[in-house]
Order: sequence, then structure tokens, then C-alpha cells
Amino acid sequence: MVQVKVFDKEHEKDLEVALNRFLKKFDDEDIVDIKYQVTVDVDRDEQVYCFSAMVIYKA
Repeated sequence: MVQVKVFDKEHEKDLEVALNRFLKKFDDEDIVDIKYQVTVDVDRDEQVYCFSAMVIYKA
């Protein structure tokens, strides 16, 4: 069965840590793909970043 796991963090290093922890549970051949995205918004003259990733894997 193919499943997905979505991660959403405000800091890129937090996303990296979360992804690496999750990926440790799987063999390389179980990971189908990883989609990565960064969005930026301005809120009251402050830039707000959102780093997200979706891991597609075989369960």
C-alpha cells in the first residue's frame, strides 16, 4: 500500500530533522518520492516562511 506523510515547519532545519527521523524507519526502496515546497508571506512587515515536504512511501 502506498501512503503519504506531510511535514510542515517554520524553520528548514526543523523540517530536516523531522524528515530524517521519519525516513530512518524505512529502507531506501520503500521511499517512492519526496516533494518539497517553500512559501513566503509578509505579515506586518515580517517575512514568514513555511517549509513543507510530503513523503510518498510504501507501507
